[in-house]
Amino acid sequence: MSTKRLRSEDYNDYSSTEVTPDSSPPGGLSGFSGSSSYQRFGEANGTTWLQTLIHLLKGNIGTGLLGLPLAIRNAGIVMGPISLLVIGIIALHCMDILVKCAHHFCNKHQKPFVDYGDAVMHGLEEAPSVWLRNHSIWGRYLVGFFLILTQLGFCCAYFVFLADNLKQVISAANGTTNNCNANETALLAPTMSSQLYILCLLPFVILLVFIQNLKILSIFSMLANLLMLSSLIMIFQYIVRDIPDPTHLPMVAQWKTFPLFFGTAIFAFEGIGVVLPLENKMKNPQQFPIILYVGMGIVTLLYFSLGSLGYIRFGANIRASITLNLPNCWLYQSVKLLYSIGIFFTYALQFYVPAEIIIPPALSQVPERWKLWLNLLLRVCLVCVTCLLAILIPRLDIVISLVGSVSSSALAMIIPPLLEICTFSSEGMHPLRIAKDILISVIGFVGFVVGTYESLFELIVPTVSNTTSALP
Repeated sequence: MSTKRLRSEDYNDYSSTEVTPDSSPPGGLSGFSGSSSYQRFGEANGTTWLQTLIHLLKGNIGTGLLGLPLAIRNAGIVMGPISLLVIGIIALHCMDILVKCAHHFCNKHQKPFVDYGDAVMHGLEEAPSVWLRNHSIWGRYLVGFFLILTQLGFCCAYFVFLADNLKQVISAANGTTNNCNANETALLAPTMSSQLYILCLLPFVILLVFIQNLKILSIFSMLANLLMLSSLIMIFQYIVRDIPDPTHLPMVAQWKTFPLFFGTAIFAFEGIGVVLPLENKMKNPQQFPIILYVGMGIVTLLYFSLGSLGYIRFGANIRASITLNLPNCWLYQSVKLLYSIGIFFTYALQFYVPAEIIIPPALSQVPERWKLWLNLLLRVCLVCVTCLLAILIPRLDIVISLVGSVSSSALAMIIPPLLEICTFSSEGMHPLRIAKDILISVIGFVGFVVGTYESLFELIVPTVSNTTSALP
């Protein structure tokens, strides 16, 4: 019996901005027979391995990357890089678990594709507990909640990042030099607070999120990628020059600051939401495991190198974003502006995910003539919420650590191992495998609790110097 190509046009997945409601080719879900005939086929016009690799890199690289040097400072020059590698390995393993569980449920339920929420829902249906089986739908709601929290948290971090970098560029504009070998700023002009910069950005961001066509947003996405890549190259070429002796840096930082490291690190590795959509959109999804390992290997190496070298280069003076440590010469001021423009455009892409989860159910409750206005109103309200939170928490390091601890740890470390236990326990699992999954979830839960507590405590009673200030 021939098995037809499996497609997913009946399912709209919004856990990745790379998947659109109208992007699936025509076709049906016919051709399913028994479980034994299930095969994993991709889209006829799907993405190539190189395109998938680029999307995977894009989904993991953002503002969290620029905050890793400060994260290394919060852990120590030895403990930080080692812990970063460990978290990277765990994050990769959890992504692999999610893919395997999704394939299991595709096979069992004869579906062409299941997203993160579906996988957790089906996993709870397999759970030993009757109560969990009866409330399996809450698994989908839980994943959706954390996904919304994570994406809106990214948007809050973008507001603070833009405000800090614009504040520094404008403050040093009159004293910016042409000499990039030394940070020679003759005059620092007084300027507004970061909160006012955030407020000034609000109208432009609102206009940006009114763009709802992903084909148009993809143009901005490509532009953002080019700008951010150019900026990263310039940042790397600066920090590798004149690397000081790192022996004077503490090998292990105070344990009180380690939870802040955890939150920032797991925030940076939060790309698990794009894994299943990317795999589903591939022309040859059998290649995805290799792409996943290669892509996350590149991401981990990039994080390790920038975090370690950035901390060694600037030491105790490292700030919440390494761009704030760059010299106030025209070349590196342009780097800050280019990366900021890239982050500005990326806001719309990150915002697309929670908007498509929250807004459609609300629009279905109103008459047709009110849908456009309600759509725009809800978009304005969601942007204003992220803006308000950014104003209330104007420290980039705390925003990143808090978002990472609260939501990223749940999606990237806590849920996937528990999902594996629920999915395969009835088929028999080795006790060591169960112990491994429990250990990963416990690590994620401890990071969730302690990281959230320390982030909130640091916000209320700062014990570390405010490294997010845009001025020296």
